[in-house]
Amino acid sequence: MKPWYGKLLGFIAGWLLLRHPVGGLIGLVIGHAFDADWLLPQRAAPYRVLGLERGASDEDIDRTYRKLMAQYHPDRVANAAPELQEQAARRAAEINAAYSKIRGKRRGR
Repeated sequence: MKPWYGKLLGFIAGWLLLRHPVGGLIGLVIGHAFDADWLLPQRAAPYRVLGLERGASDEDIDRTYRKLMAQYHPDRVANAAPELQEQAARRAAEINAAYSKIRGKRRGR
């Protein structure tokens, strides 16, 4: 289930601050931006790095992580050009960081 409370709080805050229905609409748009993670940088959205939704199960996360690491592991491009090796290493590090962040959050529940 996607977060909805940002939209509600944004609508109420916008309406109260501007004292007009247009303020509620502006607040609703801002709340939606927060709920959809539009305002977070790519490195702060680990689910987006793995291509998953926030509600994904642990099995889906593990399966996707293994699939992406098999695809982008630097050892797979050991004989390729140095640029490709560097790109694969960067992508693998990004995938590892996202996976570690997700697993850390889920263990802390």
